[in-house]
This record gives sequence, structure tokens and C-alpha cells, in this order.
Amino acid sequence: MMDKPAIPSGFRDFSSEEVYRRQHIFNTIRSVFEKYGYQPIETPTMENLKTLEGKYGDEGDKLLYRIVNSGDPFRKIKSSYPDQSTSNFNPRVSDIAEKGLRYDLTVPLARYVVMHQNEIIFPFKRYQIQPVFRADRPQKGRYREFYQCDADVVGSDSLLNEVELIQIYIEVFKELGIGIQIYLNNRKILEGIAEVIGAPGRMMDIAVSIDKLDKIGMDGVRKELNLKGFTSEQIDKLFSIQALDIINGGAQIFHNSETGRKGSTELEYILKTLNIAGGFTNLENIGIDLSLARGLDYYTGTIIEVKAKNSSFKSSLGGGGRYDNLTGVFGLQGISGVGISFGADRIYDVMEEQGFSTISSKGTHVLFINFDEASETYALPLLTQIRNAGIASELYPSAEKLKKQMKYANDKKISFVIFTGENERKLEMLTLKDMSSGEQMMLSIDKIIEKIK
Repeated sequence: MMDKPAIPSGFRDFSSEEVYRRQHIFNTIRSVFEKYGYQPIETPTMENLKTLEGKYGDEGDKLLYRIVNSGDPFRKIKSSYPDQSTSNFNPRVSDIAEKGLRYDLTVPLARYVVMHQNEIIFPFKRYQIQPVFRADRPQKGRYREFYQCDADVVGSDSLLNEVELIQIYIEVFKELGIGIQIYLNNRKILEGIAEVIGAPGRMMDIAVSIDKLDKIGMDGVRKELNLKGFTSEQIDKLFSIQALDIINGGAQIFHNSETGRKGSTELEYILKTLNIAGGFTNLENIGIDLSLARGLDYYTGTIIEVKAKNSSFKSSLGGGGRYDNLTGVFGLQGISGVGISFGADRIYDVMEEQGFSTISSKGTHVLFINFDEASETYALPLLTQIRNAGIASELYPSAEKLKKQMKYANDKKISFVIFTGENERKLEMLTLKDMSSGEQMMLSIDKIIEKIK
């Protein structure tokens, strides 16, 4: 008995209707990116593991998909070590896998910038819309293959870039009809907090734990920090600082931390400049969240996260931040960057929850009914003419019963049906039927094109 066909957990097929809806999301994001001066690039699905490993922290490295070398690498390795017994055989990962699927689009961007630095005009404003892969536990809103839509500015320290990227978020979600809340933080603030609570240099330990606050709650974060060696006094102080107004009280809170003061000043500038730039009603949907850490190692400054309002989906719809020297790991020092990413698949889930009310389906607009060979011969040049006018059309491929052909049109939600029977051929005309109203009229091909367009 043959096994039923299946796809791996965390991966998905998409119907035509779903693809049209996804394209609507991609096209909306793409159009806003380009309006702000960002240009597209693409990078390979597969990268060398040495490009990917060590860039996302321990948590991220665990989720990398590693690709086994071609052929039978286990046999090749064993043949190289004939004295090793099977029970003691313990090859290195690098002996088995040298490549992996990309985890995100930011590290490949850094690699791209270093490789193409002599061709790039800095500041380099690029966008990228491609799938990424994570060996995560699949659940609603979390997949093993999903699309990211990224925009980054590389080669500029200016905080105006952060302001512009937040404006892009606001504009895209407004066009998609999704209400959002934007949360901001700064890694320098987290470093400052580590200094204030008496744990200098342990910012990443704090960041990784408090980034899980919405998943495991305050008690869970307290327990995790305690296991990492933080004292109860340090943890209490951490949470007391998180409850304070960093913007207005930053100077006092970080009077002994220059790094913390710089982080709060940067956030203050971003909020002030957004207010000056305008283009939206108010800043009520933009706030500071000191629990926001974004668990990736490469962030060094501003951190941004977007969540949907009035939705059952609690996962972020996008996020990003400033990374001061990501290209440094590839040998190009002193190049700062900042970027954001849209989680297209999560955006789809939110829009599906809301009903996709603003998206109209594409696909075939006109179907020519096939009565017989003479009908086919008459319809084919007219079909070409109507397609050349930019109208999606098709001819039913065989002379089936009319009922079957009309059911096909209904099932595919085709707007118009054209009849090319004997009477139409004699008059050199066509009968057009509007499938929504049922109205029929005999017209020339030119009139039909004019009416439909």
C-alpha cells in the first residue's frame, strides 16, 4: 500500500486564491519600499554554514537547517578513519554539512555588502522579499519556511533612518488595513540597565530572558535569570527600572551609565523627529517597551517591534533594529546599518482573521465556450485579440456539455462567458454573458473588450 503524499511539518502549499492574497501583501510592501528609495536585491537560499553560524546567538544556532554534503558523507568520513569503530564514530558537523538554509535576510545582506562593497553606493538602501527557514516548533503564526520582507540602510549612523523605517511600517499597515502598535527600545538602554543593577557586561543574558516575557511571564523570566546567576536583588531592580519613564527620567536612572543615557537620548530623538515628520494622526500607537530585546546578537542600538491591535494573534508582525558592525565579522569594519522586516505570513493570518475584505481575486476574467471544432476555429483568433487587450481569458479545451463548462466558469469565479455558436459565427458577432447578473448581449469583439475594460 502506497503512503499518502505529505509535506514536512511547518511547510505549506498555497492555493491560487491564497497566492493572490499573498501577492497583494508583497506588492503593497514592495511599493512602499520603492517609494522611500529602497532597491531590490536577492541572495541564495543556501549559504555557507560559516556565514550563518555564530550570528544569531545560541538560540538561533539551534534553529539553523544544516544541509548534508552531497553523496554519502558518513561513508566518506568513515573511510578516512578506518580505525574508528561504529560505536565510537563521532564526526564533526563540518565534516558532514558545510552549507545551510538562510535563517534570515540580514546576515546574507552583510555578506553581500562585503562581497560587493566596491559596486555599492553608500548609504546602501536595499529591500529583499524572500523565504527564510528555521527548524522551529511549528504552530499557528510560526512556520519552518516563511517569507521576510526586509528593508535596510547600510553605511549610515543617522537616526533619521530609524525614523524613516518606522514611517514605512505605519504606511504599509495603513494600506493593508491593519491596526498596529509599534514598540521601541534600545540595546544601549539594556546595557545601561545591566550596569545599574550591578551586572555589567551581562546585557545579552538579560536580553535573551526578558525577550521571553510575553511567552513565559514575569515568574518564568525571574526563574531563568536566577538560574543564570542573577541575585533576587538584581532581578527586583531590573523590573523596577522597567516600570519607569526612560525618556523623561533617563538622566536620573542612568546617572552612572553613559551608555544608558545615550540609549534614552536616541529614543527621545526618534520620537521627537517622528512628530516633526508628521504624515499620521498621532504617536499614541508608538511606545517604549523596556522588555523588548529582540533575541538576536547583532543588534546594538534601536530595537523595533510591531504587533497587531484587536487581533487574536499575539506574535509580532515585524521587527528590526540597529546593528553597528555586522559586516565586521566578514572583514569590513566600521559599517553601521539599520533595518526592519515584515513577517508576511503572520500578516496574512491577521488579514485572514479580518476577512481580506479589500482584496479582489484575480485569475481568468473571460471564458470562451467550446461547442465544436468550428467554434474553436472561430474563437482562437478572438481569444488572442482579447488577451492582447490585457484581459485574462481562456477557451475551454474540449467540446464538453454546456452544463459542465458553465460549472467550470462558476467554480473559478469567472466574470464573463462568451458563446461562439453557429448563429454568432454567421453574424460575425459574439454573445457575452455577465455571470453575476445573468445578462446576455450580442456584441462585436471590439465592443466586448471596451465593455469589460
